Amino acid sequence: MTRGTLVLGIGNLLMGDEGVGVRVIERLEQESWPDGVTVVDGGTGGFHLLEYLQEFSPIVMVDATMDGQPPGTVGVLRPKYASDFPRALTAHDIGLRDLVESAALLGPLPDITLVTISIAEVRSMDTRLSPAVERALPTVAGLVRRTVAPETGARA
Repeated sequence: MTRGTLVLGIGNLLMGDEGVGVRVIERLEQESWPDGVTVVDGGTGGFHLLEYLQEFSPIVMVDATMDGQPPGTVGVLRPKYASDFPRALTAHDIGLRDLVESAALLGPLPDITLVTISIAEVRSMDTRLSPAVERALPTVAGLVRRTVAPETGARA
């Protein structure tokens, strides 16, 4: 785990609010980041993301969650173990917790901050975010910048 800080957004752009993690990454890719910070669209997750969990630390993950909170609610978790991750955040083929559990079998987990955005539903074949989730994008982007800043010296 020596490649620096990773900002990883996860989601499916074809399922409405479920794609919010990737929408955050699209926004963050337009910004300048210091050396050592990598911003990645992780799409719908999957085992191809294992290499990132082995090569980077710290990692800031951004994903949607169906946690019963009002849509657009932003949450932050600092999971220490794979069991600290929600079982199924949303409708990815391989859940984030499954991915983290697999990474834990291969070695120590990196330092992870999980930023979640609450959604109410998954809408198939809809590329738009709901207004409430869309309004959360600047908050999430700012939170990611502030989370990464202490690790990299970036300005929040």
